Amino acid sequence: MSRNNIWAHLAIALVLVLVAAFAGQIGRWRRNWTPVKQSSSSPETSRDSDESEESSSDDRRDDHKAEVLVRFRAGVTQDAIEKIAHRLNDEIEDRIEAINGLDVIEDENGKDAESVVAQYRALPEVDYAEANSEIKLDHDDSGRKHVHADDELFFRQWGLFNSGQNGGRAGADISAMRAWAVTTGSDQTVVAVLDSGVDYTHPDLANNIWTRPPIIKAYQDDDLTSDGPIDDVHGFNLVEDNGDPMDDNGHGTHCAGIIGAEGGNGLGVAGVNWNVKIMPLKFMDENGSGTTKDAIEAINYVIDRKRAGVNVRIISASWGSTIKSRALEDVIRKAGEEGILFVAAAGNASSDNDRAPHYPASYDLGNVISVAAVNRNDQLASFSNYGAKSVQVAAPGEEILSTWLEHDFRELKGTSMATPFVSGIAALILSQNPSLPVSDLRATLLKSVDPIPSLKGKVSSGGRINAAKAVGAE
Repeated sequence: MSRNNIWAHLAIALVLVLVAAFAGQIGRWRRNWTPVKQSSSSPETSRDSDESEESSSDDRRDDHKAEVLVRFRAGVTQDAIEKIAHRLNDEIEDRIEAINGLDVIEDENGKDAESVVAQYRALPEVDYAEANSEIKLDHDDSGRKHVHADDELFFRQWGLFNSGQNGGRAGADISAMRAWAVTTGSDQTVVAVLDSGVDYTHPDLANNIWTRPPIIKAYQDDDLTSDGPIDDVHGFNLVEDNGDPMDDNGHGTHCAGIIGAEGGNGLGVAGVNWNVKIMPLKFMDENGSGTTKDAIEAINYVIDRKRAGVNVRIISASWGSTIKSRALEDVIRKAGEEGILFVAAAGNASSDNDRAPHYPASYDLGNVISVAAVNRNDQLASFSNYGAKSVQVAAPGEEILSTWLEHDFRELKGTSMATPFVSGIAALILSQNPSLPVSDLRATLLKSVDPIPSLKGKVSSGGRINAAKAVGAE
């Protein structure tokens, strides 16, 4: 072999060694790297379905049957209600215990919902009747004393601390770090996330998920299941009528993380509360769809748990519809009477809720607070609904990073994301004053805003929520 050939072979060998070493390093990078997914205009989930579950349709509700919500007048007994339903060949699917005379009735004659509604409205025993309408999620598809979070992705959470990153305006945030110098929350405060469920195994959420205490009896609703009490260890699943509110959509997990992802643990993101208890309530399916009836039953569950001794003080509702439901309004009002604040998304149609109401945010109730969304420059988000009279406050709602399915993290936008910021701040307030009446809690939130010129005439408070002001840090 010539000297030239020897050098050529040596060069080839050296190249092969370098290639192998580089490939090995890439392998190590891949093993040690967890990607953070970005939001898309239409987030998708990839949870495999269970074929045996799909085949057992006998255990699922008959979706083709019309369901109506009927409230009978005072004095009409349950026995009389059952006789009326039997006479009309209908079935009482559920009684809403929190509201006297409110029943969910299922048609057995193949009629459409409006025909069934008209039938019941014509009865002298009936106060009102309405169809069980569909509900959609409200995420949009189109130097002072402070405590800094060490969570690895905290620098991307502009809603908590806006330093002007990514073209934002410094200070256009909820002043979370100044609030945390006063309180980071309390595990005695329970926030119900009424949504698509929550991934209660997510490592940034697991320690802040509500677990039913042994002294609280399992939830009992004979109208929903004939198998006895529901083992509601971590909440309630209205889609399957069981005690497993695992999220298969992602939306509920994202909202839960904004309220209460564990802060200061060096992992992922920080929630508005580092310490809190999230009660997952699943009434939306994997496609982000639910019904008024299931929302009502979920709120009825929260009221029951509150009466049983669970300190659930807030319901966070990032969804809505343009259809007004008197039954839903009734049960939200009842929740208020039980000391529960109801925080609702204003909606994402870029419209004025004063003229075109968006429910449940537009119910004129003393325990409801409606939330619009602002971007990282303190401008009303282009998609956000507003209302000088009917929308109370704004909160960060664009490019919001939070927890996601499969132990991941993702950015989303919408008034859905703004709502849990307000729910989270309400929980911070309650960590300081657990017995604060719901009227005072709501008033404190409405006074705790930074006036923003772009919000004048758009929300009744004229401002974006400020956590530091809410807990007396400034």
